[in-house]
Amino acid sequence: MIFDRDNWQEILSTIKKHKLRTGLTALGVFWGIFMLVFVLGMGKGLENGTYRGFGERAKNIMYVWPSSTTMPYQGFQPGRRPQLKIEDITAIKQQLPAVEHIAPRLSMNGVPVYYEDIGEQREVRGELESMINIEALRLYQGRYINKRDVEEARKVAVLGKRTADVLFDQADPIGRYIRVQGVEFRVVGIFGPLEIKPWTESDMEAVVIPLTTMYRAFGTGERVDYFVCSAAENVLVSQMEPEVRGLLKRRHHIHPEDPRGIGGFNLEERFQSVQTLFTGIKAFLWFVGIGTLLAGIVGVGNIMLITVKERTREIGIRKALGAAPGSIIRMVLAESVLITSVSGYLGLIAGTAIVAGTSYLMRANGVEIQNFYNPQVNLTVGLSALILLVLSGLVAGLIPARHAARINPVEALRNE
Repeated sequence: MIFDRDNWQEILSTIKKHKLRTGLTALGVFWGIFMLVFVLGMGKGLENGTYRGFGERAKNIMYVWPSSTTMPYQGFQPGRRPQLKIEDITAIKQQLPAVEHIAPRLSMNGVPVYYEDIGEQREVRGELESMINIEALRLYQGRYINKRDVEEARKVAVLGKRTADVLFDQADPIGRYIRVQGVEFRVVGIFGPLEIKPWTESDMEAVVIPLTTMYRAFGTGERVDYFVCSAAENVLVSQMEPEVRGLLKRRHHIHPEDPRGIGGFNLEERFQSVQTLFTGIKAFLWFVGIGTLLAGIVGVGNIMLITVKERTREIGIRKALGAAPGSIIRMVLAESVLITSVSGYLGLIAGTAIVAGTSYLMRANGVEIQNFYNPQVNLTVGLSALILLVLSGLVAGLIPARHAARINPVEALRNE
């Protein structure tokens, strides 16, 4: 049947006789595939934009900071705000193997930072070397602070990209000295976020020094504003989180049932909730797209039933001359598959072109939408759409084909 030229000529001749009817029927399949590909491609753009908001930082992390207590405990009144210390970080490292990396930070805001006579007020951060293992940071030049910097409390600094540009203009800052509240620090690196977002702007202007150096040089006491910790391999942050909170509550005399005292943000939990949300969105989009396609398939099926009824005499003659029911079924199915495949393939091309064109225009014009980025039709969607086309043609022609195969030659000739 596939290579039978006469049969294909006959099918094409039948289609040409009813161009308008066939075109309107094919439009339903075209629109169904077009909408399926279009909504899935745009849905992918929404998904990419949302995941992009998480940046390149590790997803198995949690942020921890102190907050005011709400319950009295062991003689302490509610409303107390505990102060995290470097000893808390050491205790977590030693007692909780579920924690892989832990990165504390202490910030001083509005600190005068000078290179020669050029100065700006900047946020100065005291950190350990592990911060770059967790946060999505990019090194433009040099290096970040390392373990020896921390152990020896070296007076070294890593500058945010904008701070380096302001202080040094076109000069190479690596190896030069800046003054932070009158204390000289040697610049060892330039850094910034991988993606500049409203919440990463501060990274571009910060000055990072070893946390131990901050303690010694500026008399801040061994305080910690907050810390970030990542879970070890095969450990969920949701499993690690109660251990970290529990340890800190015991160390700072906070009621075990107090919902506050130790605040936190579980990025893994948020990331998983977004994944679950988009799984549901994808299922809904497939449901809508397939529903639209089914409407087109029903149209093709109806037209094929009409075609079979119009060709009742012809089919009766075929069967009277010895045509097998299987050949009649294949003929009807071939016409159905041809209509759905051609129209559906055109819909697939059109949908892909619209999605790709949208992505290209956004990149060419520098358009950035916070929760929408790089819409695309991936290989899975394309292959799934092609499979749907073939199945659609078969389903649309199945009932008309079986009806044609059951036509009685004598009755067909008598009715005509």
